[in-house]
Amino acid sequence: MSDRLCKQIAVEQELINRLLEEHRPLVNKCATEAPDAIERSALAAMLHSFYTGIENVFRRIAIECDGYSPDGDTWHRDLLDAMARPTESRPAVISQNLHDALRDYLGFRHMFRYLYSINLRWDRMAGLVLGVEAVWQQASAEFQAFLNARRQGQ
Repeated sequence: MSDRLCKQIAVEQELINRLLEEHRPLVNKCATEAPDAIERSALAAMLHSFYTGIENVFRRIAIECDGYSPDGDTWHRDLLDAMARPTESRPAVISQNLHDALRDYLGFRHMFRYLYSINLRWDRMAGLVLGVEAVWQQASAEFQAFLNARRQGQ
């Protein structure tokens, strides 16, 4: 495995860490108090950026390990699905449990891109916002396990 892939994943992880750190006060506030319209917009942008960062890691792995760059109408979903399956050149990157959790973030990301922010509903966002730290901890651990497995395989 190339040092370049490890560095690229590390950069994405750092950016996601910074994103979540910056939004943590608002996320914590929302554990006890529903956000207003402006706060919902900020949280929606955070969720969008969070999944985009995860997807950047997946794209880099697909290019480096699998030799392809995802494309087509369903590439976002196809890429997520591919990361939960091993290939000839790599083990599965994520567990089925994490795949299922990330599918909800992918769905929100898609909806966010096509919805006016005034239509954001807290009852549909709350679980994603309040669960983002736990999902990130799991993703980060699974990315590290993937990198470790790749290093041992060389």
